[in-house]
Amino acid sequence: MLRQQINVLRRTAPKRHTFRAIDRLIFVCLYRLLPGVRDALAIVKPETVVKWHRAGFRLYWRWKSKPRGGRPTVPLEIRKLIREMSIANPLWGAPRIHGELLKLGIDIGQTSVAKYMVRRRDPPSQGWRTFLRNHADGIAAMDMFVVPTISFRLLYGLLIMGHGRRHILWFGVTAHPTAEWIANQVTEACGWEQAPRDLIRDGTGPMVRSLSVDFDRWAFATDRRRRAPLGKMDMLKGMIGSILRECLDHVVVLGERHLRHVLLSYMSYHNEIRTHLSLEKDAPISRAPELAGHILGRPILGGLHHQYVRI
Repeated sequence: MLRQQINVLRRTAPKRHTFRAIDRLIFVCLYRLLPGVRDALAIVKPETVVKWHRAGFRLYWRWKSKPRGGRPTVPLEIRKLIREMSIANPLWGAPRIHGELLKLGIDIGQTSVAKYMVRRRDPPSQGWRTFLRNHADGIAAMDMFVVPTISFRLLYGLLIMGHGRRHILWFGVTAHPTAEWIANQVTEACGWEQAPRDLIRDGTGPMVRSLSVDFDRWAFATDRRRRAPLGKMDMLKGMIGSILRECLDHVVVLGERHLRHVLLSYMSYHNEIRTHLSLEKDAPISRAPELAGHILGRPILGGLHHQYVRI
């Protein structure tokens, strides 16, 4: 009677039956306990039950062999610190924050830093795509950039940078650049220290070209011709771009004295505090990691950037 009822149901039911997980489990358990129940199966084929059993076997041993360990959880205070750093320094990306955490003695992966940062629509900060070349310690580069003031005057800044550890050697500011002024700035940048073996300058732009001719005359007259060659300016262009993005694009310059003060403050921040990817996330003037004490953020450039130290 039961078989006849099942036959009637099979004729009226759809061709493909749907089974829940509990249904498959019951069939598999009955098959494991009594293999002879395959002869009593009517709504499913015996091969299907065997296939379910093998699939369950694979799932079980996959679960048993799954590693129980994993990435250690980041403590709550470190996650809060990463969030505070990303909020207080909107121009910083994950590599910069990771470098600061390493200086504070916090060993955490850069991917974890990126995970807990505040999400923004702005593109991430760009890093330099250059690397240290041979004999970089004896090479310096100089270039000029233009800064408008609040009264729409144009001031000219001169940047001299050492290639060894991307160390800013000198900032000069003037409203009327001349070749003699550039020569004096080069002399003052070196001071009593040994001058770099090679000084790379740019030769593009009408003003730069006219000044370069006079500068070459000065270099020849002072026996410094070999220290004033034309060369690639990729590193220095990247430095000027960083100065604009991280400082001058967010400051309204009031005058020559104000611009000089801002640039000197940025030079101190860049040389002593700012971490660089090319220096293995260290500052040009190397910073030793601080391992003990309470973490405190000190505002720099009016809060545009921060230095994190332990006190």
